[in-house]
Amino acid sequence: MINPRPDVQLVTRSLLTDLCAEAATTVRKRKNYNFHEHPERVQRFLNVLQPGTYVRPHCHDRADGVNGFEFFLVLQGAIGMIILNADGDVVRSERLDANGEARGIELAEGLYHTLVVLEPDSVIFELKEGPYQVSTDKDFLQMFPPEGSAECEKWVRSWEMLF
Repeated sequence: MINPRPDVQLVTRSLLTDLCAEAATTVRKRKNYNFHEHPERVQRFLNVLQPGTYVRPHCHDRADGVNGFEFFLVLQGAIGMIILNADGDVVRSERLDANGEARGIELAEGLYHTLVVLEPDSVIFELKEGPYQVSTDKDFLQMFPPEGSAECEKWVRSWEMLF
């Protein structure tokens, strides 16, 4: 059963400030704030990120009838979106900045990607089709280390150099 939630959910400056402070204290240097419940078909959430966080390159391949697109909109700060091929080579990079020309991006299903945080307290709104299932949500590029590995910092630094 889905838990009831308020009829109106605001994105306020104080919410963002609180989430940024929480993200800064986590090992992963990020914090999600969901507007949806995991079983819902539309996933919509804030992803609050601090510099140095590592997002392992991945794509979203969904079952028939479910779209694997992912939409990102930068609400605060700046991120670098990196598109990779199946060999792990960077094929495109885009700077997304809340105060810049490019503020959002939609990625098609099956497109490998990662991101790098370019400013402290960066906040992105993400939208994708669910429901969320941890075991099938992401297909990782196996040549990149899992989160928590010693090599992660090296990859973050190399991706930062693209911007």
